[in-house]
Amino acid sequence: MELGLKGKRVLITGASKGIGLGCAKAFAAEGCALDLVARDRERLEQARDVLSGAGADCAIHSLDLSASGAVERLCEAVEVPDIVVNNAGAIPGGDLQAVVEATWREAWDLKVFGYINMARAFYPVMKANGGGVIFNVIGLAGVKLDPKYIAGTAGNASLNAFTKAMGSNALADGMRVLGVNPGLVETDRLVTLLKTKAKDEKGDEDRWQDFLAGQPLGRAATVDEIADVVTFLCSPRAGWATGIVVDLDGGQTYR
Repeated sequence: MELGLKGKRVLITGASKGIGLGCAKAFAAEGCALDLVARDRERLEQARDVLSGAGADCAIHSLDLSASGAVERLCEAVEVPDIVVNNAGAIPGGDLQAVVEATWREAWDLKVFGYINMARAFYPVMKANGGGVIFNVIGLAGVKLDPKYIAGTAGNASLNAFTKAMGSNALADGMRVLGVNPGLVETDRLVTLLKTKAKDEKGDEDRWQDFLAGQPLGRAATVDEIADVVTFLCSPRAGWATGIVVDLDGGQTYR
């Protein structure tokens, strides 16, 4: 299917690895120009080299988007994008008493307020430029509520509501705002965490997949399975989709 994305400019945060990098590869395959943002410059350079080597038009921006003024500097530094994919941030686990106030604030500065600040900065310039898409990669904990992941559950739930509220009237501005809630995804980070857990609890890191037995099909989603959905939803083929967040979990939430 031709998605109609060739020549579009896509800005992706948290783009040096995982879902962000997967999205970058998917958009590059559709002929998009890329602006990749992350804190780790070395990883960004590696990602750029891979994408550029495959023929992609790719620029990188090493920024901590939780820092004051960083989003504004990014907005000034890049060409106006057609698509913004917010993906940066990982909120740590723990229950209400385990997660101290400083951790809440640090995590939300990137994952919650970072997304909000990106929308505040880019929505008006994209609107003035003829419109576009703001897409939020959020997380299933905002729907499948987990008191042992309280900061992430609350943060993701707020981003779900933010996305739906922003997207509800976006078409009137030539814009769309929507998102996705991935369940477990087989990123390097997840595999490392499960290998450590398997070594500690089972004495063998190679048994990390045992912890996925309760997932649909007994596995996590692949990065490509998430990135392909993001790419389609950002394309003109999904032009009537706005104000929605897709739960991409293999049916896990309602099993």
